[in-house]
Parts: sequence; C-alpha cells; structure tokens
Amino acid sequence: MDVVILLPAETASIRAMAKTIAEVRGWPDDWLNDAAKGFMVGISPGPVVFSSPGIVVRRPAFEQLLAMKLCAWRDDVDVADARRLLRELSGDYNDVWQSVEPFLQPGRELKAKLAFDDLWEESHG
Repeated sequence: MDVVILLPAETASIRAMAKTIAEVRGWPDDWLNDAAKGFMVGISPGPVVFSSPGIVVRRPAFEQLLAMKLCAWRDDVDVADARRLLRELSGDYNDVWQSVEPFLQPGRELKAKLAFDDLWEESHG
C-alpha cells in the first residue's frame, strides 16, 4: 500500500506499527510503501477513508492520483490504473488536463502530457 506520512516525526512509530501488522497478518515487512512520496506534489483534499483515535487516512483526489500515475508511467499497472482514474473525472480534454496539471511532478510534465494524450485518445477517440 502506498502511503505518504505527513508528520515526519511519526515515521519511525508508523513503520514499527506496520511491521507489527505484517507479522500478525503474515505480510511482507515492506507492505506499507512510502516511496510514493516521490510522486506527490502538494496535498489534495481527498475523502477520509479511515479514521480512528490518533489516525486519519485520506485518499488523494482522483486528479492527484492520475497525475502520479502519468508521471510514473512505468508499466501496465500504471496504465490500467490511469485508465480507471480517467474514467472517474468529468469534463472535456482541457478541463481534465487542467485539473491534473497542478499535481504533476516537476521535470515529468512532458512525459505525463504524452501519456495523458494517449489515454484520452484511447478513451474518447
């Protein structure tokens, strides 16, 4: 599971909790992946998907998730995920692109634009 820890001072304790969960559930130690932070630009106001005393888990907005997938664009998983995310967004080409663009990782804008163009053409003709 990809995660971005917003309170760096809590990173060690979150990793310790994740390790305990992995042991209890028989999961690999690295099931909680914070490498996604390299693709995060800003924090979008996505919905709360889990809340309990001491923790609030939010999903980034679909626009931000799509931007991350477009910037990564590594394999069929990114492509399939991006296809699904694009279906969640409404509007014409320019509206959707403008909603995604603020979340693009600097230096990967052209890669993301080309990937977006391919996806748009595939899904909208």
